[in-house]
Amino acid sequence: MKTAESERLRGIEVKTVGKSGQISLGKSYAGKILRLERFENGRIVLTAVAMVPESQLWTLNEPDRSRIERGLTWASKSKPRDSNLDSLVKRGSKRRPPPGKTAERAHGRRA
Repeated sequence: MKTAESERLRGIEVKTVGKSGQISLGKSYAGKILRLERFENGRIVLTAVAMVPESQLWTLNEPDRSRIERGLTWASKSKPRDSNLDSLVKRGSKRRPPPGKTAERAHGRRA
């Protein structure tokens, strides 16, 4: 979410493109992924972005996103406690998916 704070101008610099077509943005951008937008009028806009692996895209969509947020909220407010492993094993064995189905398909997601 954009805020007025994140949109403040931090400064203007003039950079020279070298013979190889490269410019240096400084060490603070080392290793970052940037989106490059080129406009017909010659303007160029670089924006730092975060990439999400395809295997994790499901975490951004509902209902999984809300469930993850609720879980993180609960975890931040709940004190850790010891688990009874025998009880967890019994509960887990009762919830096995039917034969021939993977755990992910049993929960509505495809592998």
